[in-house]
Amino acid sequence: MGISKEMTDIMNGIVRRLTDARDKEDEHEISLMFQRMVNKRLLPDYFDVIKEPVAFSTIRNKLLKKLYKNFQEFVRDFALISHNAQVYNRPSAGVYQDAVVLRELFKAELKALVDQKIITEDEAELPDLGEIPEVEDSPPPPPEEEEAEEDEDEDEDDEDEDDSDDDRPRRGRKKRRSSTALAKKPEDSGKDDLEAQKKRGRPPKVHTPMEARINTVLKGLRKFKNPGGDLKILPFEKLPDKTLMPEYYQEVKNPIAMDLIKRKAKRKKYHSVDQVLKDLDLMFENAKEYNLEESQVYKDAPDSDFVDEDGKLPLPEILYNGEVWKVGDWIHLTNGNDVTKPIVAQIYRTWQDSDGQKWINACWYYRPEQTVHRYEKHFYENEVVKTGQYRDHKIEEVVDRCFVMFFTRFNKGRPRGFPPDKEVYVCEARYNEDKHKLNKIKTWASCVPDEVRERDYEMDLFEAPRKMKKVPSPIKHLLREDAKEDDPLPKPTWGVPNAPPIVGAVHKRPREPNESPPPEPTPSPPPPSLSPVRRPATGDRLRYDSQGDTTMTGNSTAPLPSPMASQVSGPAQTSYGQQFSPSRPVASPSSASHLQHSLPYGSHVSASHVVMPQTPVYQGQQPYSQPATSATTPVAQHHHANIPYNQYNSTATVPRAVPQSSTSHASHANVYNPPRQSEIYTLSETANSAIPADVRNQFHKDDYGKVLFFTAPPLNVDPVPPKAQVLGHSLRYLADKARNKETDEKKRKARDARLEQEATERTKKMRVEEEGVTQFICDQKAKIFKNWAADIDRGTDELYKRLHGENWEAMRKEDTLKLIARQEAASKEKKELEAFKDELKNREEARNIGLKLT
Repeated sequence: MGISKEMTDIMNGIVRRLTDARDKEDEHEISLMFQRMVNKRLLPDYFDVIKEPVAFSTIRNKLLKKLYKNFQEFVRDFALISHNAQVYNRPSAGVYQDAVVLRELFKAELKALVDQKIITEDEAELPDLGEIPEVEDSPPPPPEEEEAEEDEDEDEDDEDEDDSDDDRPRRGRKKRRSSTALAKKPEDSGKDDLEAQKKRGRPPKVHTPMEARINTVLKGLRKFKNPGGDLKILPFEKLPDKTLMPEYYQEVKNPIAMDLIKRKAKRKKYHSVDQVLKDLDLMFENAKEYNLEESQVYKDAPDSDFVDEDGKLPLPEILYNGEVWKVGDWIHLTNGNDVTKPIVAQIYRTWQDSDGQKWINACWYYRPEQTVHRYEKHFYENEVVKTGQYRDHKIEEVVDRCFVMFFTRFNKGRPRGFPPDKEVYVCEARYNEDKHKLNKIKTWASCVPDEVRERDYEMDLFEAPRKMKKVPSPIKHLLREDAKEDDPLPKPTWGVPNAPPIVGAVHKRPREPNESPPPEPTPSPPPPSLSPVRRPATGDRLRYDSQGDTTMTGNSTAPLPSPMASQVSGPAQTSYGQQFSPSRPVASPSSASHLQHSLPYGSHVSASHVVMPQTPVYQGQQPYSQPATSATTPVAQHHHANIPYNQYNSTATVPRAVPQSSTSHASHANVYNPPRQSEIYTLSETANSAIPADVRNQFHKDDYGKVLFFTAPPLNVDPVPPKAQVLGHSLRYLADKARNKETDEKKRKARDARLEQEATERTKKMRVEEEGVTQFICDQKAKIFKNWAADIDRGTDELYKRLHGENWEAMRKEDTLKLIARQEAASKEKKELEAFKDELKNREEARNIGLKLT
């Protein structure tokens, strides 16, 4: 006949009470290891040893499906749970001991039912399931092994979730692996030697700052008690039994409890404190949704009452000045010592105190002038250094946003979307305030909060990486004149509390082993590694920057006459000739080898290519009468045409005029500075051959196939009229300009045509979509009207059926015919009336016409 509902409730009560039973000494759950079936993948031999495996989930399933025919079957299943655990496990295992305690608790439940005369003593008697085999006890494992096995169990429990016949939310299993590990076969006991135990040792657990904050929040929830003295968090420790309260899982879509949250925290499933707070909020909202407002559970479910041990309420973010501030944001804070230099910092925590004041905890970054360092230290422009200062600030102290980038990325771009008017800093080192040392940062991820450590930010890259320049210390001038290498470290100058130093200090102590030397001064650019082939591209005089140039300090603007030109063989004896002659040998076969060594640009060009013009000089003439303070030198004012490209290898030289020296010129600095001659260069054979052949063919080459390089554009100005030679453009420039204009015009027309085509296609598409929408609306209207008419017909039929019974069709047809006849009569009357009105109107019009005629 089965079991009655009352007896089923009693059996469910026993299951519930034994599930919640705890050990009096260490408060662990006695039935924890018996809630589910053993995983076949982890313990395949279990089902070879145990022929009738049973778990609490098995009993719940049978009760739910009403599979028990009598109470003795229920008792036998509970007895099997304890018996199986004792058969498979060693006596020293924790699960073995829990099985013994569970059996005694079950006997106590049965005795209570017998005393209440609900069951008989025969029904309460445990069946004989066989002898418990005797096995050799095993020694307890070392603490390291227990801890390691516990952690392994937590990972494996995730895989076991689908192997159970119970869909209840899983609870933490604290001792499962330790007990099953001890429940090895006797032949495995020889492996537990000392060396094997040492190999299984684990490093100590060290919580990250984020994990420590999460644990603090969860522990802080256990401080609050309700008026009865019980912990407020107690009803939230576990989810309700699904077999006893199935309606809970129908109403609550996302059930969660403290044991699940703790398990996720222990398995490092949370990547930020915000995620923990969201789960806690969900847990409390579920309780308020399911329970009545007057219930104690509803009252114990806080909205945001959970605080840490310091009474701080963690906040996921803070809204201030219309902006959201959260962990990981870079900020400027008010600097009480110098308002022009706000504190550069990064937010690490956000919370609210008991008075409702919102706070942040931020890590400071010092500017170079706020540190103590060696006087030769160089810093990047806009550099800051990370400190160990984690200070609390009110949210009102936040001034603005900023950003700090690691020095490996600073020169590549800016954070994407970061406003261009906000400050971006670069960071390369940490600052030890105790030892006043700067140490380079190896890993940037170690410098940011855990919540944002795994995130990266996108960048708007520069067109090319920018060169990062280091500059001397901004407080280098503070070094004492009597500073020595053995002086003690100076101290920074502090000001108001909770603010960086007013100014740091510099010293002359020896450089630390890990400290980089100061950068070398930027050397002058080396001379190019190209040998010039000095061809007379123009008729002007060579100009030497280092030897032949003189300053133009005079202010006279009087016109100067053109001197007569003549050639002079050998170096000139005037002051001009003395300046230029030492570095300007006359080209000759005998001097070719000498030029290879004397040219300042190197010797990449062979001696056979070097041809130097002879040195013509101007013969001086008397200047105009001018005051002694403004005397000037005659300057050549005639034109020389440029030599064409095909004449670059000519050995002929153009006569050049050099003003003759005058004794009156020696005392004046305002002398003629001749323009520098255009020069031609070629690369070495190796460098020239490195240029692709198709690229070389686009440029002028010498007889050896080397590309020619010019210090000035060698223009063929012969076809240009003399009047236009001074201000006019070259023919090549004008041709390129015309070609570029034509190309731009073609591109513009193609772009306009493409845009017009796209606009046309877009218009067509919009028109088609609009027509489709219109047609759809029309179809919907017709459909609605058709359905409306059909509904009226059905309603009319139903009305006729109620009024006329079986003859409703004949009556409706008769009424329809009458209605049609009336409509036809009404239509006929309407037409006759309209005809009569028309006739009256015609008569009125005729009468009016007759009156007008009379």
